[in-house]
Amino acid sequence: MNDSDFAAQPGVDEKLIRDLATLRFLDDASNVLFVGPPGVGKTMLSVALGRAAVEAGHRVYFTTAAELSARCHKAALEGRWKSCMNFFAGPKLLIIDELGYLPLPEDGASALCQVINQRYLKSSTILTTNVGIADWSGAFGDATVAAAMLDRLLHRAAVAGTRRKPSAPG
Repeated sequence: MNDSDFAAQPGVDEKLIRDLATLRFLDDASNVLFVGPPGVGKTMLSVALGRAAVEAGHRVYFTTAAELSARCHKAALEGRWKSCMNFFAGPKLLIIDELGYLPLPEDGASALCQVINQRYLKSSTILTTNVGIADWSGAFGDATVAAAMLDRLLHRAAVAGTRRKPSAPG
């Protein structure tokens, strides 16, 4: 991440990203939320942090919110819920990409909440989303589940808002 071109994306807080690149957030079991519209580099930043964590010797797992939801749903149907939760609790860093891009099935937000709860204060999670934090209850259809997820995610978290590069006056 030392060779990142922060001038190409002025909506990113360079100081915060450089601090995250030290991976200290893993030692504290802190979380990272990248919030912003599609196409501003949220996934790229999360993958770069994940790669740095792997290179530092940590276990990392990358998934999308939709894949996580589908995997949990299948595990529940097959009687493997506990092993599925243990799987997602295992990595030092879990990266959940694209939260809010696709609607989650009815039990999807609940499964995601349970994964977040399993990891709470034990391991770090990076989450990318195009849904503003204030809009989570509407996006997930359940204000209680959204509040519980946010409570655990934000308790120890860095929130990085990303936005589009301003277009040149035309």
